[in-house]
Amino acid sequence: MARKDLLKGLMDPGKPAPATEAGAEPRPTRVDAARPRYSKGAIGAVSQSIAELKSRSIVEVDPRMIDDAGFRDRLDAEDPGLEQLIESIRVYGQQVPVLLRPNPDDSERYQVVYGRRRVAALKALHLPIKAMVRELDDCGLVIAQGQENAARRDLTFIERANFARQMRDAGYDRKIICDALHVDKTLISRMLSVADRVPIELIEVIGSAPGIGRDRWLALADKLKGRDLTDRAVGESSDARFEAVMAALAQPRPPAPRPRIVTAADGRALAEVARKRGRTVLSVDNGVSAGFEEWLVENLARLHGEWQDGRED
Repeated sequence: MARKDLLKGLMDPGKPAPATEAGAEPRPTRVDAARPRYSKGAIGAVSQSIAELKSRSIVEVDPRMIDDAGFRDRLDAEDPGLEQLIESIRVYGQQVPVLLRPNPDDSERYQVVYGRRRVAALKALHLPIKAMVRELDDCGLVIAQGQENAARRDLTFIERANFARQMRDAGYDRKIICDALHVDKTLISRMLSVADRVPIELIEVIGSAPGIGRDRWLALADKLKGRDLTDRAVGESSDARFEAVMAALAQPRPPAPRPRIVTAADGRALAEVARKRGRTVLSVDNGVSAGFEEWLVENLARLHGEWQDGRED
């Protein structure tokens, strides 16, 4: 009987949900389908085999128990195809499971590895989510997320480039990034070249740009050369916003304003003021200022504070 109870304990996926007060919504509890209870000896071997079988099985998870994880892979704030996915699942049900991992920060919750759109659709429908659950570290999570995106081939070039940038900035080496996106080092280098030369603020304003490929993004990066054209990314669609930025780059740059000369009381040129790229540069002629430049530096913070107080008044 004891041996039977032991095997029963191995097969028991989790504890029952705690009792709740009458009329209260039951608190969801997590059934960990991937983590073995024992790791040594014969019991450990049996437990490991059961865990491997469970990692391939499909479980139903309450959507309230799922948190986001990994890197941002889509640039568009709104997903125009989500409503279609919601309607499809409403009519036909969830046909493809998502992949989850146990949340390392909360033993009662999960994190989504891939299948974020399906999770969002099922949350909107208030339906349980069919999922596979696997133990993955952070590296395994982003590799699985990247490979799923590469297999679907629905992420645009700039979305994959931004995903590669996030991985690089998080400390992952080129080989892991290549494995995650299923591309070679040459293409990764081109992706990172674009992601590094085009400010993330401009990328986010433009969006996913589904009709814009690698060569057009490389051309934009080559021509941008530090110019801030975020305000020129205007259009009804993401592709239109990209084209608006390219059109702005084709226009000649306006001539830089001529420096302003500040004269001293005796009429000599005391300083020169130049404005460019959001900066104001003040150049003082030390031979004329006779130490005024040092006084100005020492009192600049005070003068700025007095100016701010005057604006508030």
